[in-house]
Amino acid sequence: MVRILYLKGKRAHRLIVYLTMFPYNGLNIISTSKKLKAKDCRNLTLMNKLKVLFLCTGNSCRSQMAEGWTRHLKGDLIEAYSAGTQPKGLNPDAVQTMKESGVDISSHSSQHIDEFAAEELDWIVTVCGHADETCPTFPGKTRVIHKGFDDPPALAVNAKSEAERLAPYRRVRDEIRAFVETLPEYLNGVSNN
Repeated sequence: MVRILYLKGKRAHRLIVYLTMFPYNGLNIISTSKKLKAKDCRNLTLMNKLKVLFLCTGNSCRSQMAEGWTRHLKGDLIEAYSAGTQPKGLNPDAVQTMKESGVDISSHSSQHIDEFAAEELDWIVTVCGHADETCPTFPGKTRVIHKGFDDPPALAVNAKSEAERLAPYRRVRDEIRAFVETLPEYLNGVSNN
């Protein structure tokens, strides 16, 4: 799905364009949420991808999973990043459980939120309570929402086996995937409220 903007007279209209495409007037279009006339197609303009940063404290697990899922599932619509308020390196169990689902985050690195201070982000999604409480203010149009997930390392601290240790990682991984599958519509709903 691709969001496009077309101009009709002096008004701009948003359309949703769905996956299978047919060529028209130099653009590939499948179907749209509105019927277009040939004169409208001359004014089609692709909109930029949303820039979304997932923020947690350590940028080691939940935010990395969210970035990985977003790049994997929604890379055509969203430019995903992740950062932490106190980055501490990539969690190997997060890497392993994401790899089990076909998403390789082993090349990711932990970054501090300050590295994105000059970036023009559309959204910051905090995925842990501490990050929600300590998220810095960003200038301009950046909006912040909180979508909390349990902390797998904290849940796995007393695990007696590998399967028991990885179980919370797998559960949270799947919960994050379910959330990412709602994007960008979820964010559009938040901005319209």
